[in-house]
Amino acid sequence: MAGGIIGFAVWAVFGAAFIVLGIYVSLSKKERAFGFWANAKVVPITDVTGYNRALGRLWRVFGAVFILLGLPLLTGSQNSPFIMISILGAMFASIAAMVIYELGILRKYRA
Repeated sequence: MAGGIIGFAVWAVFGAAFIVLGIYVSLSKKERAFGFWANAKVVPITDVTGYNRALGRLWRVFGAVFILLGLPLLTGSQNSPFIMISILGAMFASIAAMVIYELGILRKYRA
């Protein structure tokens, strides 16, 4: 049981990091657009404040979903098949975040 709690705690820390990142991006007063992809230049954006708010909302929702997907880790069994819910769910949530960014946020705010 303790291993499941520790596993969920680690999982939740990563989810909380996404939420904190989303809050930082949303509340940022900087006049530069934050990037979604690692080490990639951001394309020119029309409304930087709106773009940053939308991207921050995406990160906050992703973090919350990520934490919820970690709940099967609390089952406590080392060989629990429920871990597949967490793994596959995190994969599909990541793909969904990429699609939402490309087709929703970037398409709306690209200059």
